[in-house]
Amino acid sequence: MAKQNKMPSGADIRKRNSNRRYYTYRKASRKSFPVPVKEAEKVKISFLGGMNEIGKNMTLYEYKDDMFIVDCGLAFPTPDLLGVDLVIPDFTHILNNADKIRGIIITHGHEDHIGGLAYLLKKINIPVYATRLTIGLIKGKLDEHGLLGSVKLVEINPRDNITLGSFNIELIHVNHSIPDSVGLAIRCPAGVIIQTGDFKIDTTPVDGDMIDLPRFAEFGKRGVLALLSDSTNAERPGTTMSESAVGESFELLFRKAKKKRIIVATFASNIHRVQQIIDVAVSRGRKVAVVGRSLENLVSVGKELGYLNIPEGILLPIENIKNYPDENLLLITTGSQGEPMSALTKMAMNEHRMVHITPNDYVIISATPIPGNEKMVSNVVNALMKQGVDVIYENMYDVHVSGHACQQDLKLMIGMVKPKYFIPVHGEQKHLVKHAQLAESMNIPIDNIFIGEIGNCIELSEDGIKKLGDVPSGEVYVDGYGVGDVGNIVLGDRKILSRDGIIIVVAAIDAESGYVVSGPDIVSRGFVFVKENEELMQKSRELAGSVIEASYDSRYRDWNSVKTRMRDELSRYLFERTKRRPMILPIFLEV
Repeated sequence: MAKQNKMPSGADIRKRNSNRRYYTYRKASRKSFPVPVKEAEKVKISFLGGMNEIGKNMTLYEYKDDMFIVDCGLAFPTPDLLGVDLVIPDFTHILNNADKIRGIIITHGHEDHIGGLAYLLKKINIPVYATRLTIGLIKGKLDEHGLLGSVKLVEINPRDNITLGSFNIELIHVNHSIPDSVGLAIRCPAGVIIQTGDFKIDTTPVDGDMIDLPRFAEFGKRGVLALLSDSTNAERPGTTMSESAVGESFELLFRKAKKKRIIVATFASNIHRVQQIIDVAVSRGRKVAVVGRSLENLVSVGKELGYLNIPEGILLPIENIKNYPDENLLLITTGSQGEPMSALTKMAMNEHRMVHITPNDYVIISATPIPGNEKMVSNVVNALMKQGVDVIYENMYDVHVSGHACQQDLKLMIGMVKPKYFIPVHGEQKHLVKHAQLAESMNIPIDNIFIGEIGNCIELSEDGIKKLGDVPSGEVYVDGYGVGDVGNIVLGDRKILSRDGIIIVVAAIDAESGYVVSGPDIVSRGFVFVKENEELMQKSRELAGSVIEASYDSRYRDWNSVKTRMRDELSRYLFERTKRRPMILPIFLEV
């Protein structure tokens, strides 16, 4: 018979309940379990050129193990860089991270953005991305350096997207003084960064292709982490004139020239300007000759790629201009900045092989001097005027408009993009500071504005701008075939030579006895005119001889020490007599 369960009595229930433990449960508050805050993604930007200077533009972007470069330009040497041909960026930081570099994007074909590219590609082979005309100009440079067949060149168009590691970059069409110029919208996990490149806002461009303002505005609506914007014209109020206005000025000036030969100097890369000059020449029945290698190259590439429309029979080889009367000729030349070796300067100094200036010439300088070049331009203008030439220059007529945005256009760009952080680039310190002030007037907090210098490296994120340690940077001098072999010591020597000349002391020394066999003789170059200073030269010889004689009694002759004493003694004597400090170079020949 199955066992029946006995119902518990009240006493049993009370006993069981007395042994039971009760727990009170309550809903945990949010403060009890802190939610981890996700750290904002960070992107690094290093400025290797284009800050506190005009030219040599180069910027490096980095996210984790991926890097890419924007532009690789050059700068032209200042007058104190004696003998230097070009100045390019220091590539040390790039070469130290060669395995991380995914490519380089070029915004347009000006020298200050492509001029250093061949020197970089000799050291590191990375793909190059650029628009059609820019690729055409780059090919010419790579061909000169024997690199054309070994570098990957990728042609891209506005609104195209390029993926380089963790970065996705979209090209945005902008107006500038050369076609096919672009700005960049750089997407990465940290956010969107807009780099304008060199730009202006031209509502009536010569080629009819206006800046893509709607695309900049679209990015502004979505949210932009930072804007890096061209600062070249940040000091100039108002808006930049349209390039098309120059064509009207040329029409007026060509009529004023009447039967004179017309010579127009302009930037070699300003293809829109060249087209307008040629258009007016055709309408006035003039043949056109191009003078200057860089300009000849631009016209060749422009014609080949369809950016220049030149009717058949208009262009003349420069050697054929002697076969045409002045009234039927127009010469387009380089040298608008007064460069010493340029075609216009050689013409002004009567040193050009094919073009000889006469009072029947009418010269138009269609450019504004770059800061620092004013004196050189003035020298060329003066030399031309001394020969009776009519010269039109600077603001006498509207023969030049800038390719860079002025203040109102810069403010419009800031207003459209609406960046959280603002970084002025491409300009001297005064340009960067003025541009920063414009941004502040557009309600960007001053703590969100960064004014950088070459070598600065910053870290950008939604949390802020952080300045990191500087990266290797600076200037590398190109002198002939030498790259980087001219430094401060060599330049210092050149300055001494240019200022006070050189004294060379030559003596033949008996290798065994240490006695003077011949000399010492003194050769002077750039110091004094020897024939008028024979006494000074004779005293210098005697002093040099006495320094050598003082070493006869020395058991251990250290000729380097003797040379040092000779330099010191001669330098002191010559300064007392002339207040000049020539370089003194002792040469001892042991026989």
